[in-house]
Amino acid sequence: MGVLPLSKLPRNFDAVPIAPKPKPINWLRYGAAATLVASGALLLTGSRRAALVAAATGTTLAMIEQQETLKKWWSVLPTYIGDVQRLLETVEGTVDEFAAQRQKIGEVIRH
Repeated sequence: MGVLPLSKLPRNFDAVPIAPKPKPINWLRYGAAATLVASGALLLTGSRRAALVAAATGTTLAMIEQQETLKKWWSVLPTYIGDVQRLLETVEGTVDEFAAQRQKIGEVIRH
């Protein structure tokens, strides 16, 4: 703490100092994290069913807390599914071509 010169001291000593407002505590985030940690502890102790219930609860709480992110993912999901479907169709076509070529080579070698 430093000392202010007398020329820079405030003139109004009756003013109430304004304290910064504290950030609200996000209990939902803490609850989700605690539940997921408890789930891990239960899994390590061998309580699989209780761990599964705790994990599902923690995941649900995290999803409630991150609703905006989930909405964005949900809107982008059909595009990703379409891309994966096109990729699988391409792979399927390539495998079919490879099988046809293998069959032709096998016929040539047999004769």
